[in-house]
Amino acid sequence: MSRPTSQQPIALKPRRYGDARGWFAETYSVQFARAAGIDVAFVQDNQSFSSAKGTVRGLHFQRPPHDQAKLVRCLRGSIMDYAVDIRRGSPTYGRFVQARLTAEGGEQLFIPIGFAHGFVTLEPDVEIAYKVSDIYAPDCDGGVRWDDPDIAIDWPLPETGAVLSDKDLSLPGLHEFDSPFDYDGHPLEPLSDL
Repeated sequence: MSRPTSQQPIALKPRRYGDARGWFAETYSVQFARAAGIDVAFVQDNQSFSSAKGTVRGLHFQRPPHDQAKLVRCLRGSIMDYAVDIRRGSPTYGRFVQARLTAEGGEQLFIPIGFAHGFVTLEPDVEIAYKVSDIYAPDCDGGVRWDDPDIAIDWPLPETGAVLSDKDLSLPGLHEFDSPFDYDGHPLEPLSDL
C-alpha cells in the first residue's frame, strides 16, 4: 500500500522580477514550496519535448514503493495539465483538476502521490520540466486511459485529434484499475486561482 498523503494538487505562480534585460524567477525553493503547502523532497528533474499540437501524455503515475509527487512547469509553449484522483475509497475518485501552464506566465502544478498526471500541448514545439519525489522505476510505471469516459476529461484537441504513444493507447480504463493508493480523508478540492 502507498504511504498516506494529505496533499492536494496545488497551482503555483512563482514571482518574476523584470527589468530592461528581461526577467528573473526562482522556479523552485524549499521555502516557497513549504509556504504553499508542499513538503516533498524532490530527487530527480525530467524534461519532455512534444513537436505536435494536440500531443497527449498521460494519464501516468508510479506505484509504491517508488510512487512520485510531481511539480510541473512549461518551459516553451503551453499545455493544459491534469491531476486525476485515483485514491481508492476517495469520494472524488476519478475526478480531476486542470490548470493551463505557459512558458510566458511561469505557472506550475503540484501533483501529489495518489493522483494520475497527464497533459495536452496547446501549440507545437512544447517543452515541459517536472520535478519528481522518487526515481523512475519502470516496474512501478502505471497509468489509466487518457480518454476514459468515467473520468470524462474534455481535452482541448485540434481538429486532427490527439497525438498519442502506443503505451498510452494501451492503458486500462478506470473500471479495470486496482489502485495502490489509499484515500487519506481529504477529497479533491478545486484549485485556487493563480
